Amino acid sequence: MGRKKSRSAPPPAPPRPREEPFHSPFRDMREQLRAIESSRPAAPPAAAPLPPPARSPKVLMQREKAVFLAEMAGVTPLPKDPRGRVEKPQLTPKPLYLTDDYEALADLRDLVEGRGEFTIQYTDEYMEGLAPGVDRRLAQRLHHGDYAVQSHIDLHGHTVEEAKVVVERFVTDAYAAGQRCILLIHGRGLNSKDNRPVLKEQVRIWLSHGRLSRLILAFATAPVTNGGAGAVYVLLRRAPGFQKK
Repeated sequence: MGRKKSRSAPPPAPPRPREEPFHSPFRDMREQLRAIESSRPAAPPAAAPLPPPARSPKVLMQREKAVFLAEMAGVTPLPKDPRGRVEKPQLTPKPLYLTDDYEALADLRDLVEGRGEFTIQYTDEYMEGLAPGVDRRLAQRLHHGDYAVQSHIDLHGHTVEEAKVVVERFVTDAYAAGQRCILLIHGRGLNSKDNRPVLKEQVRIWLSHGRLSRLILAFATAPVTNGGAGAVYVLLRRAPGFQKK
């Protein structure tokens, strides 16, 4: 057999010439800035803003007064009106339960609720009136003097027209004051024409009809010790705002 011929290795490549490095003057700038920042002292934290100084109401009032006086400096007041001023008259408000509007509303309410008129008993010696729905035993207790009289009025010497005004005022004032039992002295009418007890009859009508009837639970002739047939007890309803005692 023939021998194989060995191949000789290729000659090594000649070395490349050494290149000069690329000039970059800012390559180390980042590291330099970091070193500078780390060497600086830490800045103190920012202080919170201070609240505005509080001013007392007295100081504010003084300031407002000073501003007002400064604005009004040099202002001349107007001369007084030689005609003078007429004060507005003070009108006393009429109680609601004496007004025509109240009476109309009360009448309408009675009609809607089916309320009737007072139950009346009337003789020469005795009279009695009960508001709708009131037990008659209440009038009997009233007649026997079971309720303390808190105020009274004597109608002797008044005409019928005068007595009506006096009775309306007396009853409504007593109601507004929270009183419950009052006494009206109307007389027996012995000195009137035909010996007719005119005031007694009118008192019965005033108490059981119209405006005053809205304030009354019952009325009954007083016992002899308090005027007998010449006087009448009146039991008023409890006014709003007055607690039961």
